[in-house]
Amino acid sequence: MRTRSCQLLLLSAAVALLCSAAVFVSAGNPIRNFDWTVTYGEIQPLGVKQRGILINGKFPGPTIQAVTNDNLIINVHNHLDEPFLISWSGIQNRKNSYVDGVYGTTCPIPPGQNYTYKLQAKDQIGTFYYFPSLAFHKAAGGFGAINVLSRPMIPVPFAPPADDINFLVGDWYRTDHKALRAKLDRGHKIGFPHGVLINGHGPHSPPTFTFQSGKTYRLRVTNVGLQNSLNFRIQGHNLKLVEVEGTHTVQTVYSSLDVHVGQSLSVLVTADQPAKDYKIVVSTRFAKKVLTSTATLHYQNSDGPASGDIPNSPKKISWSIKQALSIRTNSTASAARPNPQGSYHYGQVNITRTIILQSAAAQVDRKQRYGINGVSFVHPDTPLKLADHFNIPGVFQVGSIPYAPPTQPRKLHLNASVMETDYRTFVEIVFQNREKIVQTYHINGHSFWVAGMDLGVWKPESRKGYNLNDAVSRYTVQVYPRSWTAIFVALDNVGMWNVRSEYWQRQYLGEQFYLRVFTTSTSLRDEYQMPEDSILCGRAKNMKP
Repeated sequence: MRTRSCQLLLLSAAVALLCSAAVFVSAGNPIRNFDWTVTYGEIQPLGVKQRGILINGKFPGPTIQAVTNDNLIINVHNHLDEPFLISWSGIQNRKNSYVDGVYGTTCPIPPGQNYTYKLQAKDQIGTFYYFPSLAFHKAAGGFGAINVLSRPMIPVPFAPPADDINFLVGDWYRTDHKALRAKLDRGHKIGFPHGVLINGHGPHSPPTFTFQSGKTYRLRVTNVGLQNSLNFRIQGHNLKLVEVEGTHTVQTVYSSLDVHVGQSLSVLVTADQPAKDYKIVVSTRFAKKVLTSTATLHYQNSDGPASGDIPNSPKKISWSIKQALSIRTNSTASAARPNPQGSYHYGQVNITRTIILQSAAAQVDRKQRYGINGVSFVHPDTPLKLADHFNIPGVFQVGSIPYAPPTQPRKLHLNASVMETDYRTFVEIVFQNREKIVQTYHINGHSFWVAGMDLGVWKPESRKGYNLNDAVSRYTVQVYPRSWTAIFVALDNVGMWNVRSEYWQRQYLGEQFYLRVFTTSTSLRDEYQMPEDSILCGRAKNMKP
């Protein structure tokens, strides 16, 4: 009997261990292991030596290649002289905001230590990226591409390309990131960037990409910059848009495409021109000063260098709005699952709540700050998710940011702003931009449908112009100057999720908040337990996960 009891105890322990492990590593799906060392290193993308943040000695960092539902085990060693965090833009981290990699959810990796992120590309395909989320590190590098491919049994709505190439493009400062951060901390703006990079290369060292005549290539373009929208184009070649942040799109052909900060897309480019070299051009948009960088598209049997004028980018905002509204979901194509993308009729779902978010810029205690709905976010001493998990009082207050901007103008006030929402509700969010700049916003943990956008002030009657049939679903959306953008979001991912401006100095100085998607359920079907190896900090430092 004693032997039988011991066997039952061992079996129960094994089952419990397996259930615990299943929280983070989904059984039956491949595991991809990555071991990253984060260091400083000398780079000179704009022809001037500066300190960059390298991953395994690379700038930009290594590309993560994955397939739908893969488990990603990423061991990050922090060899910097200050805490470090990586966030995964577009990866939903379903039921697991603990590993989202922003300070509101995850404690930083201390200098000289490591942490292993356990992620899953659950029911996802598409083009995404990772980046350092703390301390203005993004201005020094530490970012890289994430490509999530479809499973072999899922049809893709275009033929396999001859190659799959990432273009990480973005504006860049020659100034050291710590100097930029110090300037922001003193309450000053950091000015206009010094250049534009393509895969870490500036105008002084343009990269070359070799194509074979007659072949078609997939180009994945991500704007990893700090503030500027960019226009992407190739001399003499068309761009066929096929994917935007995990959604297969109607395959429209464009001569150029605007890619706003934090956004990603995929185009097909066919090498169907006379065999010579052509310029790949990336330039800033909607700014008084135009910064341009180029790369070379080199035909394998090229007869000569690129010639002729570099194609100009469009000038008017109306052109960009028209292009944005033309990007639609391919409703008959499959994405991560066999069923068509159009199977979910988002336009027929009842809206639970309308949330209106409006940015603002103001001086607070004689320092520049930015905010949303009258609140400028400040980080508390303990990540919000940990405070919520351990019921630590005094870290944040639910409802500390309103669902709409104040009716009367008022000064920004500082707070660790958290907005309460309920799990499995369907909300309409309107981003209202009364400023003269293009804004871009990202919501962690959720994709959303871009229902509409237009110049002026949003009104309830604006819904008459919404696309309720085949709007594109994505994670990051632009809001044009003195304009609005409306999105629909199914809040189907329990956790604490960052809503932020991708204009990085504005994000750093308060233009962000956290969306608490809440349920009273304690079931693992709704939210995973905190990882047992979580780093704890602040008032949660001595707690047990």
